[in-house]
Amino acid sequence: MQPFVKVTGVVAPLDRVNVDTDQIIPKQFLKAVVRTGLGKGLFFDWRKDPDFVLNRPRYREAKILVARANFGCGSSREHAPWALADFGFRAVIAPSFADIFRNNSLKNGFLPVILKEEEVEAIFQAIEHHEEAYELTIDLTTQTVSDSAGWSARFEIGEFQKKCLLEGLDDVALTLMHEKEIAAYEAAHPVPYRF
Repeated sequence: MQPFVKVTGVVAPLDRVNVDTDQIIPKQFLKAVVRTGLGKGLFFDWRKDPDFVLNRPRYREAKILVARANFGCGSSREHAPWALADFGFRAVIAPSFADIFRNNSLKNGFLPVILKEEEVEAIFQAIEHHEEAYELTIDLTTQTVSDSAGWSARFEIGEFQKKCLLEGLDDVALTLMHEKEIAAYEAAHPVPYRF
């Protein structure tokens, strides 16, 4: 998995609460077992509207999504952070996330950043008042979100999740860190082959 240390990029505003995983990646795209190609299904139904935010040229290269409360609610689908990442996003900022979405994101190298509602509102206002695309920097090392005008906010993240993101460690990589111990255990406990 790609490490997440610091990302600077255009912020796309999704001014909606309770964005559920059925909208993030609809059911017809869940047949995929790979993480690539899912970007085409991201917000599939909403993107049929020509005025939808991600159809605007200003946000085509966005790396950060900002949304309202309870982002990622609904059914559990690991495809949701996969689709966001495949589309080009590295992080989403919101006042709150559904727990399952947040956990799926962290395990897949996608950063869900929880900021206070007034901080999220400040980002929406900054986007609205910028004639050009508004950019933020998310620095996982310092756990800060900032812009070039001096605005800054701090976010919390568990030490284990932070380490995994910084080092690009998913569950498989974490397991492989104990490869020698696993091999020693298997050598000491041989399993007879049964056909």
